[in-house]
Amino acid sequence: MKKLLFFLLCCTALSSQAVIAQENKKIIIEHTDFSDMNQNEVPGAVILTGNVQILHDGVRITCNKAYYFQDENYAKLFGNVKMNQGDSLFMDSRYAEYNGNKKFAYATGSVVMRSPEMTLTTDTINLDRAIQQAYYNTYGTIVNKENTLKSKSGRYVIGQKKYEFRTAVTLTNPKYVLKSNHLDYYTNSGHSYVFGPSTITSKEDFIYTEKGYYDTRKREAKLYTNSYIRYDTQLIRGDEMYYDQNKQYATATRNVKVTDTVNKFFGSGHFAEVFRAKDSIILTQHAMAVTLVEADSLYSHAKKMIVTGKEGNRVMRGFNDARFYKIDMSGKCDSIHSDEAKGLTQMIRRPVVWNGESQLTGDIIHLISDNKTEKLDSLKVLNNAFIIQKDTLGKGFNQVKGVNLYGKFKDNKLTEVDLVKNTEKIYFMYDDGNSLIGIDKGKSSTIHLDIENNEIVAITSSKNIESFSYPDKELPENVRKLRGFLWRGDEMIRSKEDIFPQEEKDLHEKIRQETSAKKTKEDKPMEPLPETLNYDKSNPSPKPPAQKPATPAPAPQKTSVEKPAVLKPGTKKGLKN
Repeated sequence: MKKLLFFLLCCTALSSQAVIAQENKKIIIEHTDFSDMNQNEVPGAVILTGNVQILHDGVRITCNKAYYFQDENYAKLFGNVKMNQGDSLFMDSRYAEYNGNKKFAYATGSVVMRSPEMTLTTDTINLDRAIQQAYYNTYGTIVNKENTLKSKSGRYVIGQKKYEFRTAVTLTNPKYVLKSNHLDYYTNSGHSYVFGPSTITSKEDFIYTEKGYYDTRKREAKLYTNSYIRYDTQLIRGDEMYYDQNKQYATATRNVKVTDTVNKFFGSGHFAEVFRAKDSIILTQHAMAVTLVEADSLYSHAKKMIVTGKEGNRVMRGFNDARFYKIDMSGKCDSIHSDEAKGLTQMIRRPVVWNGESQLTGDIIHLISDNKTEKLDSLKVLNNAFIIQKDTLGKGFNQVKGVNLYGKFKDNKLTEVDLVKNTEKIYFMYDDGNSLIGIDKGKSSTIHLDIENNEIVAITSSKNIESFSYPDKELPENVRKLRGFLWRGDEMIRSKEDIFPQEEKDLHEKIRQETSAKKTKEDKPMEPLPETLNYDKSNPSPKPPAQKPATPAPAPQKTSVEKPAVLKPGTKKGLKN
């Protein structure tokens, strides 16, 4: 047992000594034209002059002159200093210091640091090889293909090929300029991650975000916090956004708003697709489009809304449970199609329009506008036209029906209506004292209605008239409704909030609550995406063509440096301490 314990202690001691020896590898002087030890000039140092070549743990250093402090495993380097870490990092400067124990380099004087992907120029760089990071605080310029980055300070993480900027940085590309105070930039992929107020400006558009990702080569953006995209006259906002500048395509998710004040349009929802080249927007999930009709706003909704074109040539289409509301009119149908250039709005499948307390239905309803005045001009109800108006003084309904209906508007209010072919009516008549004097029921070829303040004030029948006036008690309840009667008052849209069905209201409220809860949490920078972390694996560098083996050059003779027997004490500035 004692022998075993002794053996384990010996192994532990040997292992610890090996680790210490590995951590503190000695600087090797591979070559120098001249070496000298002058304790008066540089106490404790060997002076190396001419074609100095130094090697330490994977880094090769050349310079014109060096002071080598062997005891401290430390060197000061002068003139045309070059450091080379494999084929991944190269650094040139006029002066440098290198600490072999700490694997730390300090370079100053026209410093240029290069890797296969980038070149950094600055005045001073600190290179910590132990953690494989380099940093500067003396204003630097980085050139990475078409991108040029300028900042007061920065840090380069060698293994990740990533620059970290935590002060103002500007990335300039021939097509755009990116500005931020918090940027992580990957030199192999050109991927950028920003946090805090950041902008991307080009001739075509402007991007603002406080948390996002931008592929500087593909010009694709993923935006998350307080973000918006502005181009031409449009402003697009959303909690999460994607933008492909080359394809001129964007998506926005949750709390989406699209504003165009010049062209008098506003759209909202919880998902949107924007096709800039087509000047087209698709809105879903609590979708709403607001357009200005004269001085009145028209609010429209459908489960899916497509808006194309600018004011005057705008086409708006709504599919599945389409609805609209304005102060003096509302309506709903299965789908709606509105063409501003033609001044035509078509309501298709089960359409209904409410004008005040009057209800208009038919197979298809057309609303026609005057493009010059931007006012409603007329309407058409094609096939099975039916008007129902609730009797405000009683319990009955005024009704008029026919095959087709044609109406005229004045100042956006319906003032007269003509029904043609197979027309019928039921009308409750009152005297000046608002007493019911009879119920007019009849048929004719045509019927003309005069309307004031959204109420029928006169009915005129013509051609083939069959009409009878009944006292209230003589007309049974079961014949007081025309065939096809369907009062849809419970569906009436009385406010802009009513354009949304209940399931869409519930979705909106759920997202609103989730958004409020999210705002209470501290926002953090993005984690790098898989396409960033796996970029080199997914985009391997092409292999160089095979070359014939060259005749090996004679190896340089190693110049050994004798350790001085006695070193005079002296103070050495730099990185050795």
